[in-house]
Amino acid sequence: MLLLVDLDGVVYRGPDPVPGVAEVLARRARRGDELVFVTNNSMHYRADYVARLRSMGLPVTPDRVVSAPRATALFLVGQASPPARVLAVGAEGLFRELRDVGLEVVRSEDAAPRAVQERIDGFEAAGRPDTVVVGLDPGLTYGRIAVAADAIRAGARFVATNRDPVYPTERGLAPGAGSVVAAVEVAAGVAPIVVGKPEPRLLEEAARAGGGLASEAVMIGDGLVTDLAAARAVGARSVLMLTGVTAREQVEALPPGERPTAVAADAEELEAALDRLAER
Repeated sequence: MLLLVDLDGVVYRGPDPVPGVAEVLARRARRGDELVFVTNNSMHYRADYVARLRSMGLPVTPDRVVSAPRATALFLVGQASPPARVLAVGAEGLFRELRDVGLEVVRSEDAAPRAVQERIDGFEAAGRPDTVVVGLDPGLTYGRIAVAADAIRAGARFVATNRDPVYPTERGLAPGAGSVVAAVEVAAGVAPIVVGKPEPRLLEEAARAGGGLASEAVMIGDGLVTDLAAARAVGARSVLMLTGVTAREQVEALPPGERPTAVAADAEELEAALDRLAER
């Protein structure tokens, strides 16, 4: 089977591994399953995850981690007319993923001061980009929003890594990429193309990385509005883990057509669910 595995809330919660899950996934890999790890996190470079996952005993290489920035980069270069220049609002992980596929990247943090110093609009300050990509930018400023909005209003294609409004931290919820995307969207008056979950593009790119089709994969995740919705969007089977953001009562309240293929409260139940799915 091709297993598309969410990270936070499934493999780990914050700094701590979810007990037993890595061992279950490692056993599935030894039995021949293909593992691809997927995440909407738009700040980090995919190789950043490899050391952590390997330390948990998981077989993983950078090409088997498909983050929202990685999927966004692959989506862009897969277009009939790939971008000639990209204005990126985000963090270093996003910039690196875009450059890895050969795209010319202008960072909004460089274009914003140029616009002010030279008294030109953001489109000109960014070198007339044909695409604007927006992810989570912890250093977001008014100037960065302004140059992105200028470029989009001038005709640049608007692409968002994901629309997650918040994400969990040790201190509670923090603004997510969706908060940044919303600011640019309101300023530009244009809705973006969205790559990350719950849209299908992230899982489609992840399935390609695993050598299969998204519709034939099994999505293992903990989010109803992200992981489960993305699985439905591509026609994949799903295992909803109760180790992250979703409670059993929420699953039971779903209409029958929106429920996951299986539900697992822990690693033991996950292993049993995957065994059953492998027999189908």
